[in-house]
Amino acid sequence: MTTETTNTQPKALITATEAAIAELKNLLSTESADKAGVRLGVKGGGCSGFSYVLDFDDPREGDNVVEQDGVSFFMDKKSTIYLKGILLDYAKGLQGKGFQFRNPNATSTCGCGESFSV
Repeated sequence: MTTETTNTQPKALITATEAAIAELKNLLSTESADKAGVRLGVKGGGCSGFSYVLDFDDPREGDNVVEQDGVSFFMDKKSTIYLKGILLDYAKGLQGKGFQFRNPNATSTCGCGESFSV
């Protein structure tokens, strides 16, 4: 007899790496002290169908709010459907620096990593 176990842990809505958190804290303190946190979302467009939105903002009614290491992330209900489980990273390198999205819901992404399809 074989026993199968399943992981029933819910996926985090968003996880950010230490590098992403550090950069967001720096940006929030220097460029957007009047905003409560970071809005993460999607909009139609881009070469793969949807584009990521990352901006400083305040929470809105109906938002999902995730707090991680002192940074608040806000996502509207529609965006949450496409972004659940996303990993936000920040990298510096020869090809430049910037935020990177690792989306487990994406079936394909464009070469620049800024748009995706599901």
